[in-house]
Amino acid sequence: MAHKFITEIEPAETINDIYLVRDPILRSTTKGDLYIAMFLCDRTGQLNGRMWQASEMVYKSLPKPGFVHVKGRSELYQNNLQIVVNTITPIDPSKVTVEDFLPRTTGDVAQMFAEVKQIVGEIGNASLKALMGAFLSDKEMMDNFCSAPGGMKLHHGCIGGLLEHTHNMLRVARAILPLYPHVQGDLVLAGVFLHDMGKTEELSYDMAFSYTDSGQLIGHINKTLLMIHRKADALRAEGVEINPEVLDALGHIILAHHGQYEFGSPKLPATAEAFMVYYIDDLDAKMNQVNAAIEGEVSDANWTAFQGPLQTRLYRKRIE
Repeated sequence: MAHKFITEIEPAETINDIYLVRDPILRSTTKGDLYIAMFLCDRTGQLNGRMWQASEMVYKSLPKPGFVHVKGRSELYQNNLQIVVNTITPIDPSKVTVEDFLPRTTGDVAQMFAEVKQIVGEIGNASLKALMGAFLSDKEMMDNFCSAPGGMKLHHGCIGGLLEHTHNMLRVARAILPLYPHVQGDLVLAGVFLHDMGKTEELSYDMAFSYTDSGQLIGHINKTLLMIHRKADALRAEGVEINPEVLDALGHIILAHHGQYEFGSPKLPATAEAFMVYYIDDLDAKMNQVNAAIEGEVSDANWTAFQGPLQTRLYRKRIE
């Protein structure tokens, strides 16, 4: 039987298929009955799953994350499609085609990476040029850079998402830098290229998207800063001097690129270059969230359901 992809599911369908289960949580109803809330996923998207009249034994049997055989039905709840699960059985990962369950960028990975290298290659500052070369020549890191997701849930949550996000940001930066001649373009391009490089170590994406233990403890912002200083130390050991002021300016961009303390930014932007990277990052992330919400809506209503991260519903109707 062919796999029924998430985007193919319509309301009031019988579900009898294998999906990736993510973030299962055992909860209680107001009456004290146990139920399991979860996400059921494949490479095309994810749906909320609910198993009513659940038990602690069933919950403990679930992989977190992993593959499960689900029997149940699809239904609309508050204009959102969800799957009501009747039975759920863990499946051996070796018996599934993992590629069917992890979303992938629709972009051409080789082409995007080639353009990333081209734009980064335009950097003229000697210290930054040496640092960029050290990163680009690290084959293992660049392989991970081209494969890693851009995030867990909020934006670019797909294999190749980090590359896609960085590629978009570099193109935006190169387009707008001529409008702001006082901004140091080399720092902006270097900051964009490296701003999320730590996600190659923060996130795990071999079977499902999750955080590594090291990523959870350290975080991608700190990891990126550590990577930069390790590369700088290695270059110095080879006799290549890296200007400490350049390192500080680049490090500040990395530490400030989330823009606000409440968004996990260790520092607030304090340079023109840090502000530019922050706003370009936020723009690309927000547009990706908006597009995913609009395209992912199952109903043909003019408005999406309320989008928590964006704090609004989105108008879907296109103006012809």
